[in-house]
Amino acid sequence: MSAIAYINFDGITEQAIEFYSQALQATEVKKVKFKDFPQDPNYPLPERELNMIMESSIAFAGGKIMLSDVLPAMKVVTGELVKGNQLLISLVIEDKQKLEEYFTNLSVGGHVVMPLSNTPWSSCFGMLVDKFGISWKFNSDADKFLDEVMASKRSYGS
Repeated sequence: MSAIAYINFDGITEQAIEFYSQALQATEVKKVKFKDFPQDPNYPLPERELNMIMESSIAFAGGKIMLSDVLPAMKVVTGELVKGNQLLISLVIEDKQKLEEYFTNLSVGGHVVMPLSNTPWSSCFGMLVDKFGISWKFNSDADKFLDEVMASKRSYGS
C-alpha cells in the first residue's frame, strides 16, 4: 500500500507540474486535460477550462504526487481552495544528498521554515513552503526514529 499526496490547484496545475517535475527530478510525468475527454454538448466547458489539468501524477525516487485543477463549477462541491495550509508533503529519504537536493530545488521561490539540520528525531530534518504555498517536511530517519521510540515504549511497558 502507498499513500500519495494529492494537490488541487486553481488553474495553475500545468505550472506546478513543470516546477515539481524539475525540482524532484521526475522519472515519469503523466497528465490528462479536461479536453482529452468527450464533452457534453449541453454543458460545454469554456476554452480555458478545457486546457486545465483533470489529473496528473509525478513519479520520483520511488514516490509519487498527484495534482489537478479544480474547475470553477466544482467549487460548489469542493469549496474554495485555501492556499498552502490544506496539505503537507513529507519526504522520507535515507539518501541525505538526494534529500538536500530536493530541499534546495523546492525552496526556489519559496520560504525555508527550518533549514536541514540534525535534530533529536532525525539526522537530517527540515521544512519549507514552496512557491505555490505547499508545505514540505524532509526527514532522513523517520522510520528509524518511530521504530526506536516504539521499541523503547514496549521495553518500559508503556
